[in-house]
Amino acid sequence: MRTELFDFDLPRSFIAQQPAEPRDSSRLLVLERATGRVEHRRFSEIDAFLQAGDVLVANDSRVIPARLKGHKPTGGAVEVFLLRRADDEGREWRCLVRGRGLGAGAEVELDARPVRAQIASEEGGGLRTVRFSEPIGEELAALGEIPLPPYIRDYRGDRGRYQTVYGRVEGSAAAPTAGLHFTPELLRALAELGTGWETITLHVGLDTFGPVTAERVSEHRIHREWAELSAKVAGAVNSARRNGGRVISVGTTSARALEYAATSAQGIEPYGSQSWQTAVVPFAAEVDLFIYPGYRFRAVDALLTNFHLPRSSLLMLVSAFVGQAHAEDLDRGRELLLDVYEAAKREGYRFYSFGDAMLIV
Repeated sequence: MRTELFDFDLPRSFIAQQPAEPRDSSRLLVLERATGRVEHRRFSEIDAFLQAGDVLVANDSRVIPARLKGHKPTGGAVEVFLLRRADDEGREWRCLVRGRGLGAGAEVELDARPVRAQIASEEGGGLRTVRFSEPIGEELAALGEIPLPPYIRDYRGDRGRYQTVYGRVEGSAAAPTAGLHFTPELLRALAELGTGWETITLHVGLDTFGPVTAERVSEHRIHREWAELSAKVAGAVNSARRNGGRVISVGTTSARALEYAATSAQGIEPYGSQSWQTAVVPFAAEVDLFIYPGYRFRAVDALLTNFHLPRSSLLMLVSAFVGQAHAEDLDRGRELLLDVYEAAKREGYRFYSFGDAMLIV
């Protein structure tokens, strides 16, 4: 399947620059994937599509203050963007580094306080391993700022708005954005409805949101991201399934973790022909599961997600999920999803991280 098939036109005016306030006032497009039926709601009305016995599974990773500003000894400006730790101590990090003449051995001093950094190695594409003069994990709040995606250019509000209300584990370079719509009050209302709520942890990397550049989808190699799914969550998911409830993934990162727990974590080939439904198992590992049309979901029954970038791996995952209701036609999910995206544009839906949501059932 060619990557260009996942392209679509999106004028900048559709890209949300401000989040909805309150969070659950964002719009919600509900897609019935088997029929193509679409319903337009507010996110606060999501309870109309849930029931007792269902379980929502969300990603509780929080975005770290990953953007560090600094300068070279000569005074040139440098930006260091932390992606993930490269050691347990928090002294070495995998980073994206912007600035001139920053090869291996180059030194940088941070602007926020006198902490030095040295480029330990280059890995191509702007990626570097950076060694700091002291561990910085406990000092990030003072050293850096929470990064917003590059397409959000006009937001000047509290960057804490780019965190979910339930996030608890620091580690992501970008937010699991499907969860940004939930409020504490809505979570309490869903609990009263009898809908379960569980969390996994997947530390989101920038590659998750980037475009696929390979000519063919199957040639793309997704970056590894650390994830954990506990025995408690595995038990809740499997119990819901046994008792006729649905597993509803809050976002594509949660979907990848759930599907990894149903396939690779058990030695099952993700694109193999094993059962359509598989019990999930607990795991803690680096996940590199790339889901695109042709994949058969084994753990996820419904998907809550935002509207995604053209050519992105996220758009491919959602296409695969929609397409599972049309297994005889590999292209049908992609075609239906892109048709719905065009309808969303006509209806004035807002796209990307601060944008509106879709619930696909």
